[in-house]
Amino acid sequence: MPDTEGYFIDWDGNLRPAADPGGGYLCDIDRAARYVAVTTKTGILVHEATLYRNLNDVTKAGISAPLVDGSHPWGTKKDGF
Repeated sequence: MPDTEGYFIDWDGNLRPAADPGGGYLCDIDRAARYVAVTTKTGILVHEATLYRNLNDVTKAGISAPLVDGSHPWGTKKDGF
């Protein structure tokens, strides 16, 4: 099972858990680099982000983005989604 513990900021400025990115996407994490690659199920890269290991790290970074779960959509209809 892949390691997906942590959080990242999506392209709309929302905080998402890497274990539940939503949109049918998957997260590939490089912990040493603090990097999250968000991909489609076929491996196409759609978003890159910084990994925050826990909510305390998000707070320490001064980020106050809303935390959303996988049911929250990525983008909007006006964005082409």
